[in-house]
Amino acid sequence: MDLVYRGTLGTDRRNILNRPDFRDWIVEITGEQPSSPELYVRAATHGSHGEKDYQRLEFLGDRVLGLVIADHLYQKFPDEPEGQLSQRLNGLVSGPVCGAVAKHIGVGDHILLGKQARDDGARQSVKVLGDVMESLIGAVYLDHGMEAARSFILRHWDSRVTATVADVRHPKSALQEWAAANNRKIPEYELVDKSGPHHDLKFTIRLSVRNIGEVEATASAIQAAETAAAKKFLEKFT
Repeated sequence: MDLVYRGTLGTDRRNILNRPDFRDWIVEITGEQPSSPELYVRAATHGSHGEKDYQRLEFLGDRVLGLVIADHLYQKFPDEPEGQLSQRLNGLVSGPVCGAVAKHIGVGDHILLGKQARDDGARQSVKVLGDVMESLIGAVYLDHGMEAARSFILRHWDSRVTATVADVRHPKSALQEWAAANNRKIPEYELVDKSGPHHDLKFTIRLSVRNIGEVEATASAIQAAETAAAKKFLEKFT
């Protein structure tokens, strides 16, 4: 399905609002009839497509996601210390997890993209998918309120919330702890490549631990690439 249309931005938006498949998809993933459909169109609009893109909704949705997950963890794990709760939270609200959730619910089929971004593969970009997921949270919050946003988030994050701390612990922290416990040098991260179009840059990080080995990983943000490299290192050398 490709929801990129010819013509002016205003015409594009009206066409999408009139498409039953887009409205049905919103109802399916949110469990609510949209009171303000334009919010969801904006949540699905990439910056390459026009001025009214998803960035402000992404800003809002990111904060709502953090609060809902933090509150849920606080209630669900009453005996866990702050450190373990923080590890769970950091894992659950990370960009890759948001991107994975977005992919699972079919966000990529509905993103509005400019031609160049579409040709460059932005529809499959984990970063873009994650950004739109947060934007959708912001749209639900504005359209239906906090309880609806909470229900939306927990509906799509629930199976991940029950994972063990070890499963969601940040790989960089885990690697740091491993190095200290085994009297190894501090892991070193080096940016070795930066490529791709501006809206979908790719960063390659080389991670090395002296006298142990090195790995490389590529992602759409430096922090994400470092995280991927740490995970790869742990899987290969520990």
